[in-house]
Amino acid sequence: MKLAFLPFLLAASLQAQTAAPAVKPAPAPKRAPTQANVAYGTHERQVLDFYKAESSKPTPLLFFIHGGGWVAGDKANPGELAACLAAGISVVSINYRYSWQAQLAGVMPPVQWPLEDAARALQFVRSKAGEWNIDKQRIGASGGSAGACSSLYLAFHDDMADPKSSDLIARESTRLWCAAVSGAQTSLDPKQLKEWTPNSRYGGHAFGFMDPNERKTRDTRFAEFLEKRESVLKWIKMYSPYELVSKDDPPVYLYYSSAPAIGQEQKDPTHTANYGVKLQEHCQALGTECELTFPGAPNVKHKNIAEFLITTLRK
Repeated sequence: MKLAFLPFLLAASLQAQTAAPAVKPAPAPKRAPTQANVAYGTHERQVLDFYKAESSKPTPLLFFIHGGGWVAGDKANPGELAACLAAGISVVSINYRYSWQAQLAGVMPPVQWPLEDAARALQFVRSKAGEWNIDKQRIGASGGSAGACSSLYLAFHDDMADPKSSDLIARESTRLWCAAVSGAQTSLDPKQLKEWTPNSRYGGHAFGFMDPNERKTRDTRFAEFLEKRESVLKWIKMYSPYELVSKDDPPVYLYYSSAPAIGQEQKDPTHTANYGVKLQEHCQALGTECELTFPGAPNVKHKNIAEFLITTLRK
């Protein structure tokens, strides 16, 4: 009888020794890029895909930044791809170094890597304008969640071009024509977030409040983040989109999947429309165009991200 159970014991032993994959493989792209995994830096994550819209003249460009909290995600299947290509708008979708990788490398604040990579990738794309038939001016950024936050960072940041650099790519502009995003975190200031949404939990990992060896700790140290806010305030001022808004910034479009409720706990505090309400108020006070959309929202001019991007980039 003992021998009869041996095959089952061996099978169970082999199964126990087979480790589950640490990261899910990226989904297969629905449409093959014109050029895939084009390097804009030396790190394995510093690559992008380019989808060319056929045109006899330079095309506008959608610059897509994937979500995943800056700790996961991939450039495959960029949002609004089909709609933009059909409208004669080329598309770039980027990968970037994760914040936990920056933390392991001793970089502070860790959010520096994903945001600086977004800026560098944008400059690289502009350096390819002639080769890829792109209109350098008409570039709009988009993305969801962390990709949305990165897009707003680019939209509101002063131009990071260095016209005197010996690096020709670094001479290119980082300014955008527009940005259209979904589920954006518009602020990285824990004090603001607590006031807007009492059960806020996101953002601390951007400034090192996370175990870089365990991504599940990303949202577990918000109380410490809030308590130690003053120690990272200089970085909040540098990287939080809300802090960077000025009246000369391009128009932005914010989409959220549920209605806001300022000062109330939210079912999904990481992607609440409360972020959008407060950014729109701030933009309006400074004279910057900011359209906010959510179910039941008033004064909606564009029904979705694709409509905003196509209308704005083709003006």
